[in-house]
Amino acid sequence: MTKMMRAVEISEPGGPEVLKVVERPVPTPNHGQVILKVAYAGVNRPDALQRAGSYAPPPDASDLPGLEAAGEVVALGEGVTGLAKGDKVCALLPGGGYAEYVATPAAHCLPVPAGMALREAACLPETYFTVWSNVFMRGGLTAGERFLVHGGSSGIGTTAIQLAHAFGARVFATAGSAEKCKACTDLGAERALNYRDEDFVKVMKEEGGANLILDMVGGDYIPRNLKSLAEDGRLVQIAFLQGPVVEVNFALMMVRRLTITGSTLRPQSVAAKAAIAAELREKVWPLLDAGRIAPVMDSEFDLGDAAAAHARMESSGHIGKIVLKVAG
Repeated sequence: MTKMMRAVEISEPGGPEVLKVVERPVPTPNHGQVILKVAYAGVNRPDALQRAGSYAPPPDASDLPGLEAAGEVVALGEGVTGLAKGDKVCALLPGGGYAEYVATPAAHCLPVPAGMALREAACLPETYFTVWSNVFMRGGLTAGERFLVHGGSSGIGTTAIQLAHAFGARVFATAGSAEKCKACTDLGAERALNYRDEDFVKVMKEEGGANLILDMVGGDYIPRNLKSLAEDGRLVQIAFLQGPVVEVNFALMMVRRLTITGSTLRPQSVAAKAAIAAELREKVWPLLDAGRIAPVMDSEFDLGDAAAAHARMESSGHIGKIVLKVAG
């Protein structure tokens, strides 16, 4: 490895234009970590929040954005087992993915699925860790249940639709255009609702209510979600594009025995994320290896064009995942 690397840093809080290409020292692995030579890095909403100054990285994480990547293991820290130099993996990162090299816990690395290119593999960790932990581990979705996901054409949404469908749930989704709704039904949603002209509360009530809702919108969606749930239904909140502050009728929650929960992924412990990785390897990776599910790709940008990638994501015009090409 060289001693210096190309990276994209946040020069100051602000819009996409604050992302700047710089030279940084190549990181060294701590105990239990590996160094990846990054081929591709995924672009995610938390990257934009960090760029804007509203989502600070944990104290021990890189200040560079980037929460997922795929590439080659090039160095091993003390205590690492099960990986070797030259292994091709995708990995959930504590940060630092917008760079030619990144350090991450070995326990957060997963093999590149059979027949999948690194470009696609780079899109797996952040969304699959998030969806599996919230929809299945926390939300307890089971076969036959009615599942509603908002933002169905996003990276999270396209992943949630495929996984819920693969495990036998009845899937409903919301999206903002006919094109996006079609993408949702093509992936396995039983029905996709254009939120601009359809009321998901009315539709879900007609279906008997959602057993589980995955929401990243927040704002006035929260009380509408509660009205959309079946008795004993669960609402899992993972983001707040419209804000977290809203009035909630807790009497409705009590009378109908509703559960409101949620999580963020990045602040969780290394051990907690390793447990998610273990479940993914056992229960989800065989589906990826078999080609039954796959990431939906929207667009690719060079590392130096990270600002354009962020602008694309924040336009909400994308369907599926956006990646940065890091390796030449």
